Amino acid sequence: MIKFLKISLVYFVILFSQSSLAQQDQSEFDNNFTHVVYFWLNNPENEQDRLDFQTSLKKFRDHSEYAKTKFIGTPANTPRDVVDNSYTYSLILTFPSKEIQDKYQNEPAHLSFIEEASHLWKKVQVYDSVGLE
Repeated sequence: MIKFLKISLVYFVILFSQSSLAQQDQSEFDNNFTHVVYFWLNNPENEQDRLDFQTSLKKFRDHSEYAKTKFIGTPANTPRDVVDNSYTYSLILTFPSKEIQDKYQNEPAHLSFIEEASHLWKKVQVYDSVGLE
């Protein structure tokens, strides 16, 4: 019975998440320029470090004036040969153009995030992409 309840709960969470995503305004995603960042924290098991990083990253997200899509995530635990789940956090941002993304690089919210949180990570990997027409 407990196993059934756990499975039911997981199923409900998945359905609710998909429903919430469907209700969001998808026009926020701008496929002109995508900036994907992966962070590996120095001490990923340290709860205070994770809290400090998340606080700083969310503050950046909430104050960035240039980024349209502002997604923060963690590895999805999808163990397949082609999936890298070794990072601690991911950040996905979209911009209407490379020029706007260039402005984002020097905006106060972005620079403040780097200053506040860079001591918490050991590696950052960035993938920038422009959309196909």
